[in-house]
Amino acid sequence: MSTVKLYMESIDAGYSTDFCAKVTNVDTNSISLDQTLFYPLGGGQNWDVGTIEWDGGIVEVSEVQGRGQIQHFVGEDHGISIGDSVEGKIDWERRYAHMKMHTAQHLVSGLVYEMYDGARTVGNQIHTDRSRIDFNPVKFDQEMLDHLFEKANSLIETSLVVSDCIMTREQINKIMPPERTNMDLLPISVKQLRVVKIGDNLDLCPCAGTHVRNIGEIGTLEYLGKKNKGKGTTRISYSIQ
Repeated sequence: MSTVKLYMESIDAGYSTDFCAKVTNVDTNSISLDQTLFYPLGGGQNWDVGTIEWDGGIVEVSEVQGRGQIQHFVGEDHGISIGDSVEGKIDWERRYAHMKMHTAQHLVSGLVYEMYDGARTVGNQIHTDRSRIDFNPVKFDQEMLDHLFEKANSLIETSLVVSDCIMTREQINKIMPPERTNMDLLPISVKQLRVVKIGDNLDLCPCAGTHVRNIGEIGTLEYLGKKNKGKGTTRISYSIQ
């Protein structure tokens, strides 16, 4: 049984922290719910943590995994049973950090593509205190990086709105080149996609992650360093102040 992903209902849903659900599956150290606000590991973004409370007590959610059915890892001997009604609460500080970091990744990825000859984002990892993006093909010098982060921080000050919608592959491809949205990496069987957009298509990308309502919430991006990953790939690390 698939879990309804409440955090994907809208950009605004990413700001919700509390929800009610029914337990649909129980394992030794994890449970699954009919619906959840807990974001699972995926798309480069780390999972949410928090608590799940029911009539029998309260447990800490230490990790969340899965795509269809979402597993909430709560430790052994949790005492929760199938059919139990529970109340979940996510750690807002961690969630909001991920929202800002992930939206920043979209912004920087879009800028790199436009500024540096269509360099693609080929990997990313979103954490609370620092994140990274892998680009290919590109070789950054310090002047390029200074210009990139100056441009990103200048745009952040404009507080462009971040929105989401459902689009077909064909609709997306009419707006953005497939290589910019990494459309070739998505299963061809997937016809409709949740798309996250910054402003008037400053960036438009299929994404299941959580994001802020406008880029002004991100704060100031700080460049941390770069690393050569070989074969024309460069890893850029950043934090938010």
